[in-house]
Amino acid sequence: MAQQKPALFIIFGGSGDLAHRKLYPALFNLYRNEYLDKHFAVIGTARRDWTDDFFRNTVKESLKKFCEDDKIVDEFVSHFYYQSHDVNDSKHYITLKKLAEQLNDKYELEDNRIYYMSIAPALFGTVAGHIKSESLITANGFNRLVIEKPFGRDYETAQKLNDELSLTFDEDQIYRIDHYLGKEMVQNIPTLRFSNPILETVWNKDYISNVQITLAESLGVEERGGYYDGAGALRDMVQNHVMQIIAQLTMKKPTVFNSENVHAAKHDLFASLKVLTSNEVDDNFVRGQYGTNQNQSEISYREGLNIAKDSQTETYVAGKIMFEKGDFTGVPFYVRTGKRLSDKSTRIDIVFKKNETNIFLDSNDDIKENVFSIIIEPDQGYRLLMNGNKIGMESGHNTFELDHGHTKQQLEKVPEAYERLIVSVLNGDQTNFTRFDELANAWKYIDVIRERWDNQEADFPNYRSGSMGPSKADELLAKDGNEWIWKG
Repeated sequence: MAQQKPALFIIFGGSGDLAHRKLYPALFNLYRNEYLDKHFAVIGTARRDWTDDFFRNTVKESLKKFCEDDKIVDEFVSHFYYQSHDVNDSKHYITLKKLAEQLNDKYELEDNRIYYMSIAPALFGTVAGHIKSESLITANGFNRLVIEKPFGRDYETAQKLNDELSLTFDEDQIYRIDHYLGKEMVQNIPTLRFSNPILETVWNKDYISNVQITLAESLGVEERGGYYDGAGALRDMVQNHVMQIIAQLTMKKPTVFNSENVHAAKHDLFASLKVLTSNEVDDNFVRGQYGTNQNQSEISYREGLNIAKDSQTETYVAGKIMFEKGDFTGVPFYVRTGKRLSDKSTRIDIVFKKNETNIFLDSNDDIKENVFSIIIEPDQGYRLLMNGNKIGMESGHNTFELDHGHTKQQLEKVPEAYERLIVSVLNGDQTNFTRFDELANAWKYIDVIRERWDNQEADFPNYRSGSMGPSKADELLAKDGNEWIWKG
C-alpha cells in the first residue's frame, strides 16, 4: 500500500488552465492509487466568484478522460473547496486561514500545508508575504511552497523573488518545479550512470566526444502567444529544462543519492559552467523563429494570436555549452529546442570517441562512433549504435543497434511527471526540484546570451514550419567536425 501523508493543498490560481490540465488529474491519480486517502483537502483560490459546487464541477470536467466511475470522482471532488480571493487583500487571507483551520480539523490533516503557486510569477512574492503576515503558517505540521516556472526573467529578478520568498519560507521549504525532472526517463539517468559499471567507466571526457540534447516540438505557440512572446525559447526551455537535463548527465557521483548530496553535486556542476563573453555568443548559439510551411497551410509565428507583427522572440535555440573543469571539460554539449519542428521528440544522444588506433586498416571509413541514445518522449527507451562485420563473405563493417523500448504495458504504469513531483513534496524530498543556487548560475549563463540578442536585430523568420530549424544550427556542429545524430 502506498505511503500516505495528510495535507491541505492551497492552490493559488485554482481556476486556471494549469490546475485543471495538470494538477487535478495528478491529484486524482494519486487518490486512486492510494497516495492520498480521506485525510486530504484542496482549497482553490482565484478572483472568480465561484461556489464550491461550481468549482467541483470544473474539476470533475477535467477528469472526464481519466475516469468514467462517477462514484470515485464524486468522492474525490468532495474534498475540494473554493474561495474567491484577491491576492492583494489581507482580509481574504484571514478568511482563507479560517477555512484552512476548519478543513484541518474536518479531515485530520495534522497542520500540514502545501501552498501551490499556479499564478503569474509577479504575484509569488505578494502571496508569500501575506501567508506570513496573516499567519497561515502552522506551528506543528509542515509548510511547503511549490513554485511553477518561470522563476524570474533573469538573475536580478530571480534574486529579488528569492529574497521575497525567503522572508516567509526557508530554502528547504521551497519546491521549484521543473516537470522534466519528474519524467520517467530523466529520473532514470542517475541510476543508469551510477549502477552500471559498463557505462560509469566511460561516462567522462576521456571517452565521450560530444553530447546532443534535443527538445523538439511539432506544435507552434498556439494560444500561449501572450506569455510566450515575452519569454522565448531561451528562457522557456534552455534556462530550466535543458540545464537540468545536463545536470543529470554530468554531476559527480554523490556519496549517497539523497537531496542534500545531489544538490551539492549540482551546485559544483553549475558553478563550473563556462560563461560566454558577449562576443562568444554568436559563435556558440543560434536563434530562430518559424515561418509558414512549404504549402502555406501553417501560419508563421508572427501571425499568431497576441504576437507582435515584428516580434524578435525566438522559437528555436541551438547552442554549444561547455564546462571549465570536471569530468566533462572540453566536451561540447550541443542543445537544441524549438517549436514547429518536423517531429515531437525529447532525446539525448551521447557520441563516443573512435578508438585512437584502428587495426582494420582497409576499412577505416566504415567504422563509426558508438552512440548511446536515451529516448525520453514520445517513446521511451535506449539505443546503442555499435560496429560489427558485414554478414557473409564480403569484407567491411556495418553498424547495428541494441534497442530497448518500454512496452505498452510498462508505459501504462508510468506516472505523469506531476504525480511523481507531488508525492515528493508530500514526502519532503527535494531531490527532483531545483535549488536557488542552481537557478542563479543558470541565469548568469543565460543572461549573457539574452543581452547579446536583445541588442541585435534578427532576420526572422529563418526556418520553415515542419523543418528541423535554421541551417546555422547544423553549421554550429559542422565547425567542430560533428553533426546532429537525430535528423527528425
